[in-house]
Amino acid sequence: MERLECCARLLRGTLVHAVHAAVRRYLPWALAAGMLAGSLLKELSPLPETYLSNKRNVFNVYFVKLAWAWTFCLLLPFIALTNYHLTGKAGLVLRRLSTLLVGTAIWYVCTALFSNIEHYTGSCYQSPSLEGVRKEHQNKQQCHGGGGFWHGFDISGHSFLLTFCALMIVEEMAVLHEVKTDRSHCLHTAITSLVVALGCLTFIWVCMFLCTAVYFHNLSQKVFGTLFGLLSWYGTYGFWYLKAFSPGLPPQSSSLNLKRDSY
Repeated sequence: MERLECCARLLRGTLVHAVHAAVRRYLPWALAAGMLAGSLLKELSPLPETYLSNKRNVFNVYFVKLAWAWTFCLLLPFIALTNYHLTGKAGLVLRRLSTLLVGTAIWYVCTALFSNIEHYTGSCYQSPSLEGVRKEHQNKQQCHGGGGFWHGFDISGHSFLLTFCALMIVEEMAVLHEVKTDRSHCLHTAITSLVVALGCLTFIWVCMFLCTAVYFHNLSQKVFGTLFGLLSWYGTYGFWYLKAFSPGLPPQSSSLNLKRDSY
């Protein structure tokens, strides 16, 4: 438990307290800059093949490909516990939890859009060198089933989703400014564990975002993917959630007129 507390204090200091405003302000720019720098490195001075350049690496298979599921499953109890602790009202907690439904809709719509764009801009070829168009295959599934290679404008879904998930976690963790719990209470243990898990998840998302920039896709595909992630974040937390009819932002001291639990 002591080690867990140490990790939680470190993550609070990094993502929440004194430098939290700076993290929230500069992380979007840092992600965009990292994507551009990694892409230029890929084009000008490719890095040697490593474990992370293999799409079958454990982080890609068990984390990135399930990025929204991991983010959803950890943010759900975190938002529920912290928001109920601060407000004491189930209705407000359900309203804030609807941010996860909004995120799910954004994930679904964007990934479907990317898939359609790749379909309508693509053709089936005999090899990755784009030799010999195979007109008999009209979609990606048929092409791959026939041993072909489908080439279209493949917007980076990883760049989009990892950007959106990392920024969403950082926004939701802003609530820790207000959360005070007794160390002897089980709520403290639960929230501390979730803080550590979310902090580690954010670190993985940022690292894998940079790996995508360095090893996969071309520049334009990553630019569009990252742009969709940034617009999804800003369109929700920077615009819509400021409105009355929305899930709202994490509760802050200026908006808390409701009771706090005391332990």
